[in-house]
Amino acid sequence: MLVLALGCGGQSYVRPLKPERAPADEAARFTFPIDLPADGRMRIPADLAAAISLAMDDFRPRGVKPHRGATPDEVCLYQRESFDVTVAPGPEGVVFVRFTVKDGACDKDGPVADMGSTYAVEVAKHRILAIQRP
Repeated sequence: MLVLALGCGGQSYVRPLKPERAPADEAARFTFPIDLPADGRMRIPADLAAAISLAMDDFRPRGVKPHRGATPDEVCLYQRESFDVTVAPGPEGVVFVRFTVKDGACDKDGPVADMGSTYAVEVAKHRILAIQRP
């Protein structure tokens, strides 16, 4: 019945990829601090965190693998952690999210051309309004 209801809506259900979790014994050995360390701590407002998540899921979807025979730099460019993120408020509830290659990342074969993108994200509607690519 549920499958039929989902199919009739014209939308397919895609199960989101969840991050890998450490084995229980390893997780049990980890100790959280009483408070988060003040040095380097950042508080990211909810709308910015949501905008970054929406844009990153489009820019570098989870589970996407590099093509066969990819160079080390190409493999690097598939990794989310290879990109710095800059955010800024835009008009009418839009948040701009820009991804740029992190300094020193993915440059084993020489300087990397601009591989980033800027997203206009409508956080309240949970959608990407537009994408600007180099």
